[in-house]
Amino acid sequence: MRNLFFARSSKSMSAATESISYLSSKLTPRPAQAGRSFLHDNPARMKIVVSGGTGFIGGALVQRLLQRRDEVLVISRRPENVRAGRGIAWSAADEVANADVVINLAGENVGGGRWTASRKRRILESRLKSTKTLVETMRRAPQRKPTFISASAVGFYGPRGDEIVDESSPSGAGFLADVTRQWEAAAHDADDVTRLVVFRFGVVLGPDGGALKQMMLPFRLGAGGPIGSGQQWMSWVDRNDVIRAIEWAIDRSEVRGAYNITSPEPVRNREFARALGRAMQRPAVMPTPGFALRLLFGDMAEEMLLAGQRVVPSRALREGFTFQYPTLESSLSANFSK
Repeated sequence: MRNLFFARSSKSMSAATESISYLSSKLTPRPAQAGRSFLHDNPARMKIVVSGGTGFIGGALVQRLLQRRDEVLVISRRPENVRAGRGIAWSAADEVANADVVINLAGENVGGGRWTASRKRRILESRLKSTKTLVETMRRAPQRKPTFISASAVGFYGPRGDEIVDESSPSGAGFLADVTRQWEAAAHDADDVTRLVVFRFGVVLGPDGGALKQMMLPFRLGAGGPIGSGQQWMSWVDRNDVIRAIEWAIDRSEVRGAYNITSPEPVRNREFARALGRAMQRPAVMPTPGFALRLLFGDMAEEMLLAGQRVVPSRALREGFTFQYPTLESSLSANFSK
């Protein structure tokens, strides 16, 4: 959900060690339950509806679901342009009502530019409208109880400094926190007719778009480095782990409620810049001044670029989910090998 403006990283490996120690003391991962793994091909074909299925996350998710041999329907304003899965219009209510799983990823990019009043309105309304449309459709078919997986974001927690934040932490202050509260509340209107799963995603890293692609540009020009002080935390997650988490929620009926889907090792912005520089074999010594970002992007810079959250995925780990790329180095290595 974020791009260049999302860069929030780490100060040192000691910060990551501190986070690991905290998780080790708090969490006792539960062994995966018997039965087919959510990592294997799906022997029971399901009908899955995806909104936002042509985006950075949604496009990769649709490809994976098709590999599992699921029937995938992608809701789009222009269904004729859908290239993977079967495109359907938002008005195709019967298709949604008869789905086994509904996945809601739709919403305007929060990092697409300065937060003018009109952009803020679009950011909020795009999320509420898509979520309410899906919920209303599912409510009209009470004989079925589909799984409803609805996206959210770690912006729910607001800027938190060095505080370690998990699913038990309250929502915070700021525009993004307000948007995600309303977004999640709209999804919860389906609580009584669905198995609802809300995933609060961190900054999603992948090789062909999203935050990583945007952050690479200044490094290629030799102008990469930390943003502002570089001390703000970045809660990130590899896109492959996002897709694996969605599969996990699809395949495990006991998964329900809100989960942070972020790496167990959040990092500070400064360490993220160093790691990205190493992965690209480029310098990472040229900081971007905070005052310049405030002038260019206003509130968006203050909330998304110069502040952050130190989020950990306590529930997911405790309930048996494992991250394929738990460290920033492993994620960047995989992304730059593609």
